[in-house]
Amino acid sequence: MSAPITREDLHPWQQALREEFPIVTGHPELAYLDSAATAQKPRAVLDAVQTYLTTSNANAARGTYTWANRTTELVERTRERVARFLGDPQPECSAVHFTSGTTEGLRTVARDWLPGFLRDGDEIVVPDADHQANITPWLEARESLAREGVHVRVVSMPYQSGSGDYDHRALAERAGPRTRFVATTHVHHVYGGDMNVRRIREAVGPDAVICLDAAQSVGHLPVTVGELDVDFVVFSGHKALALPGSGAVWARQARGPAFVPGGWSGTPNTVGIASLEAALDWLDAAGVDRIERWTADLATRLTEGLRRLDAYEILGCPLSLAAGTDVQRRQGIVTLRHRSIDSGDLGFILFSHGFMVRSDHHCQGDAGEKTGSVRVSLHVYNTGEEIDRLLSVLASLA
Repeated sequence: MSAPITREDLHPWQQALREEFPIVTGHPELAYLDSAATAQKPRAVLDAVQTYLTTSNANAARGTYTWANRTTELVERTRERVARFLGDPQPECSAVHFTSGTTEGLRTVARDWLPGFLRDGDEIVVPDADHQANITPWLEARESLAREGVHVRVVSMPYQSGSGDYDHRALAERAGPRTRFVATTHVHHVYGGDMNVRRIREAVGPDAVICLDAAQSVGHLPVTVGELDVDFVVFSGHKALALPGSGAVWARQARGPAFVPGGWSGTPNTVGIASLEAALDWLDAAGVDRIERWTADLATRLTEGLRRLDAYEILGCPLSLAAGTDVQRRQGIVTLRHRSIDSGDLGFILFSHGFMVRSDHHCQGDAGEKTGSVRVSLHVYNTGEEIDRLLSVLASLA
């Protein structure tokens, strides 16, 4: 058995990849720590966009000339690329629909698919402490159905007190034979934890449809739909190193009716799709498993330092903070509060020292945090030196 990869083993690999991000290397005085909001783009993605716009820019499925044919091929090729990136074991049975991102993707499932699946008296599970994008569309679908005389009961996803993790045992008790649909999240955008989707399936049984918000996992850690046993995976391209305005819905097409977005499809975001194909190629070549290991190690480095500073509270499961824990360690998101400095003020202070973080309520649902916080979110271009400098500044404010 080979020895596990260490942080030291990954250091030269990470240094080489960091050099591929022009905006990062072009501003060495700044540390970009807001990748959960949007990720920076490697040169391969920027080059792919430039090449597409200067050699093949045309509309898709609307012409017979060379540029149009190339664009049509790009769109279809990238559908296959998305399925392959997600480890789809049966791509011939599934479907990939391009969207502007996770929010539109979830709304598309809620608007165009869910109403045809639900019947009067059915139940849906909604995660009220997750991102608003994974809450509001399902509530809107319920109201739309109610206007048609179809009454659907909303079951709130239960959470473990203090950790932000799903309470899978409580979910199993709440779920019943009328629980038909579950909205869930892969990696929480505030608490940074893997929400253990496999246990969601165990809790709700084999027949319920599970829709996975993968905005914080695709491009950050391996996502394999064959292992997760979910029915929809929705993600944003811009959080996975592609351009803003790109994203996709992957639909298994196994439980319920086929997923067919309604209305006229219009012109696809072809340049965004070109960037998405390049981003997925880059991520595969870099090794998403290595990216996950690197960012998780940086998150642990940060939380280990914060635990020594009494002035700060770290949000999320306290058992996942230590490097030696058997509990699943958090992904590359660490959210914190200063016990006496407002989170907005702390964000301004950190930027004055060259750190770009997010400081607000992070679009969390009504069952989430009531007080703002500062979120540090990491990607492969971040370094241990940046974390140490951040800790030094935070310590000076303790």
